[in-house]
Amino acid sequence: MDSSAPPSAVTSQSPLHAAANRFKDLIGGIFKERKPWGELADRTSFSRPASLAEATGRLRKNAHYFKVNYLIVMLSVTFITLVLNPTSLIALAFLAMAWVYLFVVRQAPIVIGGRTFSEREKFIGISIITLIVIFFLTSVGTVLFTALGISVAAIALHGSFRVPDDLFTDEIEGQTGFLGIFGGSQAVNPLNVV
Repeated sequence: MDSSAPPSAVTSQSPLHAAANRFKDLIGGIFKERKPWGELADRTSFSRPASLAEATGRLRKNAHYFKVNYLIVMLSVTFITLVLNPTSLIALAFLAMAWVYLFVVRQAPIVIGGRTFSEREKFIGISIITLIVIFFLTSVGTVLFTALGISVAAIALHGSFRVPDDLFTDEIEGQTGFLGIFGGSQAVNPLNVV
């Protein structure tokens, strides 16, 4: 054996580290689409819409253009709401730790009473436990729906009162929708597939 051979360049990563890297790349890609906050809050761009149809059109265009900013607003309102309700935050932290432990940290299958549970059964079981904890055993569901309601109301008000200017002509509107931030520009138009 040649002891002067270079060590292998391939190093194994833990599943938790690999998942964290994928999450970091996803978040970095999403935040690249964020628009400047000054543009979002430009007071000269606000006016009362003349009709409901105009308000709806403005909301649609603004939601498409400011989708990442609106997502940040929703996450911030949710975070603030959870901080103001520490028991809900603690309950969610324990649920998150359970999910991470079961699907990222623990590599061995779960065996209870001599029965081995599949990944699908494990997912269904922890999902049911999560729903029971969130909606029946704690006030987490109420806190999350309150945050969602506040966020949606603020976004609807901003989107319908902010006048869309020529900013939207540079982008292809409506191809990916609001959740297009997770797919980036790789979204496939089904009409172009041969």
